Amino acid sequence: MGDVQADIREFLKSRRARLTPEQAGLPIYGGNRRVAGLRREEVAMLTGVSVDYYIRLERGNLAGASESVLDALARTLQLDEAEREYLFDLARAAGPTRRPKKQPASLVRPAIQQVLDAMADAPAWVRNGRHDILAANRMGRALYAPMFEGSAHAVNTARFTYLDPRAHTFWRDYDAVANNAASMLRLEAGRNPHDPELIRLVGELSTQSEVFRERWASRDVVLHRSGIKRLHHPIVGDLDLNYESMELPSEPGLVMNVYTAPVGSASADALRMLASWAATREEEAPIIGVSAER
Repeated sequence: MGDVQADIREFLKSRRARLTPEQAGLPIYGGNRRVAGLRREEVAMLTGVSVDYYIRLERGNLAGASESVLDALARTLQLDEAEREYLFDLARAAGPTRRPKKQPASLVRPAIQQVLDAMADAPAWVRNGRHDILAANRMGRALYAPMFEGSAHAVNTARFTYLDPRAHTFWRDYDAVANNAASMLRLEAGRNPHDPELIRLVGELSTQSEVFRERWASRDVVLHRSGIKRLHHPIVGDLDLNYESMELPSEPGLVMNVYTAPVGSASADALRMLASWAATREEEAPIIGVSAER
């Protein structure tokens, strides 16, 4: 994933480059500007620090930067919530005495599986920050059947998105899904820059997928909490599902995703068909549960 200083440098440069003087509220005096976006001295002025100090920050020296400076820098660069979180994570990672974070979980407690199974009508599953699916209910396994079938690895939505040819058909909004997957992994890399499994996953995707390399190089980060997932299931066809992503307070780093469809919609009918297919399929040949390669 690269060292922390390089991540800081490239992130700040990319955020500075996307802002025009007009967007930052600066006057334009004519003439050709030799840089894309804001100049370093303009960012320093708007942030309220010296040019030399900002240059040190942009070179990757965020260690020791106060919260007030980071807040001011986030405002200057007009960072959104995810980008601000990433900036603060990078600052913590740059600290000389930072304790290693607990690595993302690879298993879930039986009680979590019981909660999933209790939601019989709604596809649901639990993932960690690396996008490993650690547990799912029957409807969740049925909805994501292409991911669970024949996988030689732990089931991982990012790996499926970038390395499985079926993903281009399964995700009807493939470009948006691919953008979000890389951006969410980038955010997780800020939280856990030394996670060996995450480093291995990013290396695998970077080596095998040009699409991932392009998305990863953008330095974009995103929070993925709710929205609409549009997919094409090989058995029941097109589905437009509402999803909610909920952090589990008892399991730091784990997120539960639940999918529903509006009552009376075509997608609700398709979910009922999916439930019948999943029940018949498990009676004939039980679907293997989620396992993690650890």
